[in-house]
Amino acid sequence: MRPTYFSSLFTRTMREDPTDENVESAKLLVRGGYVRKMAPGVFAWLPLGLKVLENVEKAIREEMAHIGAQEVHLPALLPKSVYAPTGRWDEYGDNIFKLKDRHGADYLLAPTHEEPFTLLAKDLLSSYKDLPITLYQIQTKYRDEARPRAGLIRGREFIMKDAYSFTLDEEGMKACYSEEREAYEKVFRKLGISYVIVHAFSGPMGGSESEEFLCPLEIGEDTFVQAPSGKAWNVEALKTVEKEEDFSSLPLPKEISTPGGGSIASLEAFLEKEGISSQILKNIAVVLKAPDGKKSVAVVGLPSDRQLDLKRLEACLSPMEVSIAGEEDLKDHPELVKGFIGVGKVGPQASGPAKCPYFLDAHVFKGSSWCTGSDKKGFHTLNMVCGRDFECDKVVEAAQVKEGDLSPDGSGKLSIRRGVEIGQVFQLGLKYSRSMGFKVAGPDGSQKDVWMGSYGIGVSRIIACIAESYRDEKGLIWPITVAPFKVHIVCARKECKEECERLGVETSHFGLETLIDDRNESAGVKFADADLLGCPIIAIAGKGYMENGEIEIKIRKSGEVRKVQAREAAKEILALSEELRSNLLDSAHLE
Repeated sequence: MRPTYFSSLFTRTMREDPTDENVESAKLLVRGGYVRKMAPGVFAWLPLGLKVLENVEKAIREEMAHIGAQEVHLPALLPKSVYAPTGRWDEYGDNIFKLKDRHGADYLLAPTHEEPFTLLAKDLLSSYKDLPITLYQIQTKYRDEARPRAGLIRGREFIMKDAYSFTLDEEGMKACYSEEREAYEKVFRKLGISYVIVHAFSGPMGGSESEEFLCPLEIGEDTFVQAPSGKAWNVEALKTVEKEEDFSSLPLPKEISTPGGGSIASLEAFLEKEGISSQILKNIAVVLKAPDGKKSVAVVGLPSDRQLDLKRLEACLSPMEVSIAGEEDLKDHPELVKGFIGVGKVGPQASGPAKCPYFLDAHVFKGSSWCTGSDKKGFHTLNMVCGRDFECDKVVEAAQVKEGDLSPDGSGKLSIRRGVEIGQVFQLGLKYSRSMGFKVAGPDGSQKDVWMGSYGIGVSRIIACIAESYRDEKGLIWPITVAPFKVHIVCARKECKEECERLGVETSHFGLETLIDDRNESAGVKFADADLLGCPIIAIAGKGYMENGEIEIKIRKSGEVRKVQAREAAKEILALSEELRSNLLDSAHLE
């Protein structure tokens, strides 16, 4: 191993933040010469960035090897025929890049590889003796994000590690799931990144069980809730605590005139003025869009003090996309009177065939009494009891989660946090094997469906999360396991060049990747770039060396400076690198 000289490194640092990035990690990665934006959500990796990427991939490969997973590499360009059997060619809608070849055949740039891996395994595995087996790849994926954001966190082109386990039965699938889950924890601890494991919604992936690994960051677009017990849920997967009340003694429905009560605010004001105490059930018309593009109208009922959460509702109605209905959408539904939508013209209680399905949020429990619209302008109905006076087609999780809501595990009140998804594990079960006809011969000779698991890590996204977590006002602060160079030697005076080269050779001989800043720049520029690049150990040869033969060794994270004689500097740096590595493994944790 030889040291790298800054003067020959293909990079350029920037003093000013790029104007087209809105989060600090993205700004610093561009300023430090790690990546360069080529298009919205599309980045070029420069040598420094590739070194960080390789270190992250190394940690992943080490843990995959430890559990016996085998690496392969599948194509990103795949034909429609691969994704059609599972329906995901249509389910993905506009979120994938589709194209045609010169012969008019349909292709896509793969957003994920469940189907191709299933076909590959089906082609090569035929007996229970071939199982269990786990295959994985680290590869570029593509999604046509409508609004790429936050640099590497939400891109159109991104690097993922995805693994797939194949077993003969459900018990084997669960064993592989646990093994992979544990490996992920080791990867994240090795990289020094904090994480929270949350119960998650499987979405179009399908399967019976799924968990996400989230890095807690305020810039994250995932909202999760955490219970006092430590358990956590993605809000899309959170289930409302169920309850039911006896309604045998409740009064019967009563219609009242509510002039001007076409909004929740005006209705609340009217009820307060009249001295009427009642919960208000608001009914919201929504549009459901199927994967094939067909649209229909439905109505969702939820308490008036809760906002409608479209993502939570979509999770319940997957693969439907959900949006608020506009006037044009309601032209064919005159029974839905704006501001006065009730429960009589929708769902099971509608006279004749229901024109619109009716979904009720889980907070509207059986036995609860409500004031809601009367399906005619200027009137509402009191004492409408769920389970007595109206029913629904499906109970859904449609209401926005609030700080202080009760935890499903009974441990107390929930707290709301934000995070970035860095990994997810799925128990896929038989969804893909059955749809693609993947069977193997069992011990008794009969054909058995293969059980599958799927496990993903956002490799490029992890780099952004580490950059966001480890930084200060001067620049990046890479953990030693991730840093492009472990040692950054700053030649602060030209007279120290020979000593810097000697020290660089010695630290490289110890196995420490070393960068020597030999540029014809001022000491101030070199110090600023050393802080910006964020290598964990910065060694400075300057005034102290000229006067006392000392090398200053700076720990980038703490700012601590140690002064040692030049002949002892390499050994001190080696000991310090081992100390930083040990401290990192001790501090990285599950939150």
